[in-house]
Amino acid sequence: MQRTNIYLEESQTDAMDALAAQQGISRAELIRRLIDEGLARQPSIDSLLSAINDSFGAARDVDFPDRSTEREDYLEGLWRS
Repeated sequence: MQRTNIYLEESQTDAMDALAAQQGISRAELIRRLIDEGLARQPSIDSLLSAINDSFGAARDVDFPDRSTEREDYLEGLWRS
């Protein structure tokens, strides 16, 4: 194990101490478990791509305000020529 120092808000420390006491473990053990839990939640590239794919077209029925600008009009003209 490696020693690591971090700064926490007082409210974070109080909440962690209460949770650690409920679970009968030390604050350090609680922090290690919370870090492990957070790291395990990291989404895979496949799940991220799947979420993007699943959301495709979700806003197709939304009326967005016209936000065209002179710059966008100019760039679109360049694209079309």
